[in-house]
Amino acid sequence: MSRASMICAGIDAGSRAIKVVLWDPARMLVLAAGAVDQGVAQESLALELLDRLLARGGIRRNDIGAVVATGYGRKLIQLADRAVTEITCQAWGVRQRSPGVRTIIDIGGQDSKVLRLAADGSIDDFVMNDRCAAGSGRFLEVLADRLAVALPALGQLAQASRKPALISSMCVVFAETEIVGLLASGIAPADIVAGVQTSVARRIAAMVGQHPPAPIMLTGGVAMIPGMNSALAAALGAEVAVAPDPQFTGALGAAVLASHRLDGRNTPAL
Repeated sequence: MSRASMICAGIDAGSRAIKVVLWDPARMLVLAAGAVDQGVAQESLALELLDRLLARGGIRRNDIGAVVATGYGRKLIQLADRAVTEITCQAWGVRQRSPGVRTIIDIGGQDSKVLRLAADGSIDDFVMNDRCAAGSGRFLEVLADRLAVALPALGQLAQASRKPALISSMCVVFAETEIVGLLASGIAPADIVAGVQTSVARRIAAMVGQHPPAPIMLTGGVAMIPGMNSALAAALGAEVAVAPDPQFTGALGAAVLASHRLDGRNTPAL
């Protein structure tokens, strides 16, 4: 296979899941994408997922021209030709699918990030919260565990809320205790879920600041929970769209950057 016709792979070794995207740069097409839960043997999990996706598409490992890894575990992926931060990969992944986006809100399992892009799509500024889980997917996972429901079902519960509960705690540990108290006092689970979504949205809105440039796009695993973008929109007073396949934007950006290696571009990475 000629270099020009080779495919590229992006591996996002995130805090809660590993995502892989296979990208055909010649056709500007995602050939396959998949995710598995994160674990101790990050590279083994990533390679097993990669091989499954390759087998599904009838593609050989030798057909891969370049691999870029991103996410918390990016430096553990020895197969990768390059490791790039998730900030850079998120920007490239969103730009590939949704050109013109100016603000990216990425809410992952353990952290949250806000990226502001310039008119040409380059990163103008960013802020990251990786020290408090109250503004991340972990808060919602704790809630789902406490209510004994699947994470995606939280959105359906929130839609039934008539009066969102006030969640005042600024820490997930204390918030869980607060949630137990609310349940014991007879507050409806739907109102608690809506309250937690509002709490997360307000913390993210504080990171975003006033008058974020539009369009605004939500990415990350939390974006797959129905109603999360609406909660953010209410907190920001601005429309927030959900990215196509929001869990895979980082891996897609990594795959796009891998294709740059094939054509000789050396894209700067934050």
